Amino acid sequence: MNPDDHLELGFYYPNPIWMNGDWVKNLVLFFDGIALLVPDYMEDRLETFDPAIVTGLREHDLLHVINPEEAVDKKATENLAAVLTDVIVSGALDVLARDSTEFYGLSSSRLGYHGDDALAGMIFDELKTRGLVRDSEDGVSIPMHPLVRSLVLTLLSQILRPYGAARKLNLNPVTDRHRLVGSLAEMMSLPTSPTHGNVVSFDLNAVGVDLGPVPIDEILSFRNDHHDEFSQYRRSIRSFAYELSRMSTDERDLAFDGRQTELDEMASALKETSRKAWKKPASFALGLTGAAWTLASGDPFGAVLAGTGAMLGMQESQGTDVGAFSYLFRARSRYA
Repeated sequence: MNPDDHLELGFYYPNPIWMNGDWVKNLVLFFDGIALLVPDYMEDRLETFDPAIVTGLREHDLLHVINPEEAVDKKATENLAAVLTDVIVSGALDVLARDSTEFYGLSSSRLGYHGDDALAGMIFDELKTRGLVRDSEDGVSIPMHPLVRSLVLTLLSQILRPYGAARKLNLNPVTDRHRLVGSLAEMMSLPTSPTHGNVVSFDLNAVGVDLGPVPIDEILSFRNDHHDEFSQYRRSIRSFAYELSRMSTDERDLAFDGRQTELDEMASALKETSRKAWKKPASFALGLTGAAWTLASGDPFGAVLAGTGAMLGMQESQGTDVGAFSYLFRARSRYA
């Protein structure tokens, strides 16, 4: 299917809603809307979390709510279980059980109980044996170690891309949690992974200003005039990551600096556009970590991505290529 027929959505993770709504106003300059993975029992709470931004996005059809009760179906649960089982059995999570950290709730639907009750129960039992989850106290959510919870939601941001594609929605994982993008990169860079040595990260580039105080209608008017420029930057960092991760190490080293220079120039142009329009210093940055690789036998992480229909926005090659990526955004005064 032609990617042009799809809406390009920023698929925010790991929480049901963003941490800073003001910066979501910047994201809609780069995307056709924002997607959130929200359990049924929480959907009517979105307005209470961030009433002004949620209402504004809804009024302009820029907010897309994905319900895990439907999206995390049998296939998605199987994919989630395939990766988590390998991680759990490896013992990589065992050290977390020694933490005295507070547990946070994860809806049972996001662990796959609506998709495959038995598989989700198996995941729960394995985690409970290791002291990483506890029995539900409210019947709808599972207390879970925060890092395990983040791992599950990071995986779902990749696993659910086929769900979006089937509905003409390109779900582009995006987060404001730098640590999560780092964890994704680490997972793809493990020596036993087919992506080992292929992961490419493009630095966070300042590309916008603080639009928090600006009414959504004014932002959308600006977006109508400049959406193509901002979208081109987003597409470029994704396609560049795809191209570079497919190169040999020597080729990539030679090409990377040129790619980064090109992106820096694009970012500079966007900053100038934003400064002229809003008379503010640049303070919003966007970057990406991603990799593409050929699917290998015994690669559970790659297997869960094999059916996406696109790899880093590019067509698959003979059905053997897969990819994972995530955008990262940040708002900091140091970009001024």
